[in-house]
Amino acid sequence: MSETSKEPKNTAETAQARALEKDWRTVSAFLREHPGLIREDADLLSDLGLWIKAANIVEFGPAALARLSAAKTREKAARRQLEATARANFAAQAQTHAAVTDLMESRNHADLARRVDEIARLRFGLVAGVIALEIPGGVPAGWRPLPADGADGLLGGGRLALMGPPGPAQSLFGEQAEEVASIAMVRTAIWTPARQGLLVFGSPQAQGFTGDMGVELVAFLARVVERMAERWPVL
Repeated sequence: MSETSKEPKNTAETAQARALEKDWRTVSAFLREHPGLIREDADLLSDLGLWIKAANIVEFGPAALARLSAAKTREKAARRQLEATARANFAAQAQTHAAVTDLMESRNHADLARRVDEIARLRFGLVAGVIALEIPGGVPAGWRPLPADGADGLLGGGRLALMGPPGPAQSLFGEQAEEVASIAMVRTAIWTPARQGLLVFGSPQAQGFTGDMGVELVAFLARVVERMAERWPVL
């Protein structure tokens, strides 16, 4: 095709574009002067994919979507927290079962106390674990002596367990007492007639043991310590 044949075509297209532009300016100005013509034509609005957003109409769509998004976010956060709690509980139970196996291998009272402390430090990341026993009467090597009614004095009369700040029980940890920021303490009763005592674990963190935590696993370890200690008499 020659340059001469292309020129008329380009000229025609240019002229058409200018005419359309002129016509659109006319239509646009007309619509601005008569906006009701479009607002009142529902079919035209539908064809154009438009909708009216009047000042007196509440737009529910975005608010509902925002609530749905927030609910999904909360649900996801709650699910992650439950999963993390389940994993932590499972890990704690696994460590507790391993700890029981360690305790059952004790050879005497002193070895039992050593294993309790070792379990606290190596398996649970705590400062220490101690076994305490009320006097009068002999106290095995490695155990902490308590005065008469000492268990009641530290736990409170009739209480079986205590989780939270160490209070006076901090002294049971000896040289490591200053490192203990919270404790888990469970009452024990060993031999017949029963002698009262305590199994106490110390955490370096203030929130390591808190009053709203369950005591089931620590109480379970206390029952194992009782049964193991009863294998041997106090010399």
